[in-house]
Amino acid sequence: MDSHELIHRSQTNQTQEPLPLGSSPKRSKSLKKFINPVHYMLRSQRLICLFAGIAISTLFFNRFPLSSSPVPRQPQSIDPFPQSESTQQTRRRVLYESHWEDAFDRRVNAGGKMPLGLKRKSLRVLVTGGAGFVGSHLVDRLMERGDSVIVVDNFFTGKKDNLVHHFGNPRFELIRHDVVEPILLEVDQIYHLACPASPVHYKFNPVKTIKTNVAGTLNMLGLAKRVGARFLLTSTSEVYGDPLQHPQSETYWGNVNPIGVRSCYDEGKRTAETLTMDYHRGLGIEVRIARIFNTYGPRMCIDDGRVVSNFVAQALRKEPLTVYGDGKQTRSFQYVADLVEGLMRLMEGEHVGPFNLGNPGEFTMLELAKVVQEVIDPKARIEFRPNTEDDPHKRKPDITKAKRLLGWEPTVTLRKGLPRMVADFRQRIFGDQKEEGGLTTTSLFSA
Repeated sequence: MDSHELIHRSQTNQTQEPLPLGSSPKRSKSLKKFINPVHYMLRSQRLICLFAGIAISTLFFNRFPLSSSPVPRQPQSIDPFPQSESTQQTRRRVLYESHWEDAFDRRVNAGGKMPLGLKRKSLRVLVTGGAGFVGSHLVDRLMERGDSVIVVDNFFTGKKDNLVHHFGNPRFELIRHDVVEPILLEVDQIYHLACPASPVHYKFNPVKTIKTNVAGTLNMLGLAKRVGARFLLTSTSEVYGDPLQHPQSETYWGNVNPIGVRSCYDEGKRTAETLTMDYHRGLGIEVRIARIFNTYGPRMCIDDGRVVSNFVAQALRKEPLTVYGDGKQTRSFQYVADLVEGLMRLMEGEHVGPFNLGNPGEFTMLELAKVVQEVIDPKARIEFRPNTEDDPHKRKPDITKAKRLLGWEPTVTLRKGLPRMVADFRQRIFGDQKEEGGLTTTSLFSA
């Protein structure tokens, strides 16, 4: 075999498998590898595919979360109190629980049967001024209902003795704190009672009284906003001043002296009402406003300057009953248990208010003195003194609105409630544990 034949055969073998135009042997091998890309990815790159699938699924479910119904977006508002992430989560929890409870209550009130094994969800309630006269009676009712109660009080007029029977109860907390300073708590409802209510106490430090009404109310409204709590302000009949309308309805704007010795309390409460309504209209906070008229009962401060406590303490101590002016000024007196019932109905209802909460039974100061004489000492003397500045001449609530919308009206008359208060005062002044009018001291606190 010569060299020409070898060359010819070599060329023939090389041309048996012609390559595509413009290709090379190395690129031909790459095309073979990618003939089936799906097979290649699933077989040779399956780990990468797994991680890619997980990442895509995570992004999808974060972008489109599973939900039984779309959640409407709430309009954004300027927030003067920035919220942390944990606070926002707490507010969402409170709003969800409140929504569930409202739906549950609507079903029960509509005649639906309560599901077996379920009962009313207990609430976490904050009561500012809860160691005071009205506040402590409110705490008793809330505890009796099964709620968890937090009391905040600086003890200017409040007393621990009013709450000592709740000490040790795991559902009760007592915090010494002044509402003028902010406080952070997780609650469902706020009853804002903190403020000295008698002339002797609120005139003692007028500037402090204004701060309590303004800064204290701002702080509690801010707390209600952060945690989504319902807020109830206890205002006063003093917002009507020396009224030119009689009886006073909630639509009456009042006749208040803005620079008088009572204005620290009167105008302070009027400002507190303004703040409450502005938070409601501007920020959507659930609020309630109660205008409280003269209230009496056990645990009142003995020397607070209010007419009922003055007369009872003076009669028990065998002192003259001091009547200021001509004694023809009129007041309406409600028993504390009636007031507490009204406050709770207002909080649980669907109406903002304001609502007058008082007893429309009207007494002159002379008539009240005679009732005290009948109950305590018929021989008690009456002594007249000059009237105090800006003392209202008439005070009588129109409670038509409360009757119609809350289904509330007082049930305890003055002649029925006064002996209960007298028994409490007698025990605290003299330590007398004897029964008074068929009631023992123990039964008074549960009345």
